[in-house]
Amino acid sequence: MSKRLLGFYEAVVLRHPALSLLMVVLLAVLMAFGLPNFKLDASADSLTLEHDSDLDYFRQSLQRYGSSDFLLVTFTPKKSDLFSDDSLSVLKALSDDLAGVRGVSGTTSILTVPLLYSPKISVSQLKDEPRTLLDPDTDRALAKQEFFESPIYKDLILGPDGQTTVVLANLELDEKYLSLVRHRDALRLQRDTEGLSPEEEAELERVSQEFLDYRTAQAKKDHARVAHVRSLIDKYRGEATLFLGGPSMITADMIEFIKSDLRIFGAGIVIFIIVTLAIIFRQLRWVVLPLLTCVLAVEMMLGYLSWIDWRLTVISSNFVALLLIITLALTIHLIVRYREYQREQPEAEQVELVRQTVAYMARPCLYTVLTTIVAFVSLVVSDIRPVIDFGWMMTIGILVALVLAFVVIPAGMMLTGKGSNNDGGDNSAAFTLRFSRFTEQHGNLVLVLALVAAVISGWGATQLKVDNRFIDYFRSDTELYQGLSVIDANLGGTTPLDIIIDAPPAPEILIGDSGEAGNEADPFGDAYGEQDDPFAQQEDPFADADPFEADPFEADPFESGPVEKNDDPFAESDPFEEADPFGEADPFAQNDSESKTPARASIENSYWFSGAGMRQLEELHQYLESLPEVGKVSSLVTVYHVASDLMGHRLNDLELALVRQSLTGQNADFLLYPYIDGELDQARITLRTRETQGDLKRSELLAQIRDHAINEVGFAEDQVHFTGLLVLYNNMLQSLFHSQIVTLGAVFFGIMLMFLVLFRSVSISLVAILPNLLAAGVVLGGMGLVGIPLDMMTITI
Repeated sequence: MSKRLLGFYEAVVLRHPALSLLMVVLLAVLMAFGLPNFKLDASADSLTLEHDSDLDYFRQSLQRYGSSDFLLVTFTPKKSDLFSDDSLSVLKALSDDLAGVRGVSGTTSILTVPLLYSPKISVSQLKDEPRTLLDPDTDRALAKQEFFESPIYKDLILGPDGQTTVVLANLELDEKYLSLVRHRDALRLQRDTEGLSPEEEAELERVSQEFLDYRTAQAKKDHARVAHVRSLIDKYRGEATLFLGGPSMITADMIEFIKSDLRIFGAGIVIFIIVTLAIIFRQLRWVVLPLLTCVLAVEMMLGYLSWIDWRLTVISSNFVALLLIITLALTIHLIVRYREYQREQPEAEQVELVRQTVAYMARPCLYTVLTTIVAFVSLVVSDIRPVIDFGWMMTIGILVALVLAFVVIPAGMMLTGKGSNNDGGDNSAAFTLRFSRFTEQHGNLVLVLALVAAVISGWGATQLKVDNRFIDYFRSDTELYQGLSVIDANLGGTTPLDIIIDAPPAPEILIGDSGEAGNEADPFGDAYGEQDDPFAQQEDPFADADPFEADPFEADPFESGPVEKNDDPFAESDPFEEADPFGEADPFAQNDSESKTPARASIENSYWFSGAGMRQLEELHQYLESLPEVGKVSSLVTVYHVASDLMGHRLNDLELALVRQSLTGQNADFLLYPYIDGELDQARITLRTRETQGDLKRSELLAQIRDHAINEVGFAEDQVHFTGLLVLYNNMLQSLFHSQIVTLGAVFFGIMLMFLVLFRSVSISLVAILPNLLAAGVVLGGMGLVGIPLDMMTITI
């Protein structure tokens, strides 16, 4: 520390210690006024990559196919068989209670899903009101068999034991949330790529604040909803074993986990600090002053974060524990050096002892802080907002800790006076001397051991992986862990993945499989091969042969052509109603708000209801079911298999069209619309992966599925889109790996430059950096060797 700076410091802090401490306390009080606004954030938005195109595609898919948010309750009766009157009565009461929860758009369970094999129905009956388990004439034994064997319900709604089922409460799609977040992200992307005008900057600030406020309000509602659902299912715990699950529940529980961690780790570290200081120094003032410094550092930072509405997440919640430890280290450095001076100069005045302590420790403490900051600043190169925030929080917090340590500890020393010194001398040298003597006598052995450790660590680092089981973040006795385990093992898996496939361009649609004009099994293959689509003509070539009195395609409400203003085919009074071969109203007429979604647009001429499209989907669907990591798979193929089974043979193109026309009402809502978007001519395959069985490697799984879809099934690269929570979570993990491992060299380069400035010697700097490199390598290599993944929590290593 320069003489001028030291003189200023002495005049301000050492000569006016009481005033210095008063200013610190006043600042702490000011920061404390912000604490009531302190917030935690465990939303999915806080754990995703910035500018992730997959994230935007995911949000688009939500708007097309509906909300992916839900709450589910697993149900295993305790007193009677699941299909008994008593159990079904309890299950119905539970379902009714869940359906009445605010924000729930509907429930799905074994009580409400349509039954197609209990007994087996015909294709023409698909237009009728579906049979359910609660119908008085339903054969429950057949229904149970259907839940076990049907392509629709197998591994989805009834566990292998036949006693565990699930009630799914679908939550309403939050259109405002999606609109705000997509608008904000679009402006952020433009800001980071092209730049924003002043007006756009203002718009970004406005939208960001509006979104943050709206998300905060919705988070409170979601938390209250989860608490309400828990209170509802508590009424039934005497009758059944119940577990609550779903994204909303995970978010709510993670908030509680973060709060619990802050309390437990905070209190635990404070106790650790008190015990450690008492054992080391055995004087009250050397316990109080460091503890006060640590607490003030954390309180000021939390207050500051609250004032600027900077929220702690699952990752940055580590900030409190780390800041306490780093602050403690700084205070101990100062106290130990002061006690050494006091022992060596017992007659010196207090101000002189404190001045010497500050002057001597300023530079090493500064470099300690700077090298630590370099490590945390490396986190800001990540694309994950919580990781970036954590890096900046720790950077600011460490600087605050440095300032407080050099104000509170010296000022406290001045106020408490010299006191008695019970320092018996530093005995640690006796221990460290053993290392130095061993090194002197066996230097070559040390180098060989270091080289071996480096080689083994290098190999171990190649084994480092970023895939891990999400449920392993939670203790096995938590409801979240137990619920996810039940769902994963018994009900088709946990983490959802959607595969959305665009139809090929029109010229390719009209060509049959592999360029052939059709095949013998398809009586309409020749028409496709000659580019003579039977569904594209004004006059249906199959009209004469149609077994139905009225041709379902003769008056197509979805065909292209002008529509008069007062002749809307979607009007409540459908002008094409009489043309329906089943004598019913148009199954696609928009009689309710749900039928107005884009996914329910015309699918009349969809490629996916042709033999060629269905065969491609079937090949991919069956491949997905063969993968051990994949649980339940659902798509149009499921409907195709069921319809083929109902008709007793594989369907041709006309029969596919008839099945499509036959699916109405609840059957269409459940079997058709979740898997096709007529407006974009997209097919959607939904699946869930199992996390508790086998070794799930998300990145490899996605690459494997894409390779099969393109190289084996024959889809073009730009036809296949992956989306869902599995994709977003995998993107985050892969970003962690690349952003941190790749920049590790840059971090050590920065530390090396600091060593050069500090030691002014290249050789000494190299000697100093090597143990740091080896230590980091051993940690990373050790993680790879023992199978500890690099994830959003261990990244702080």
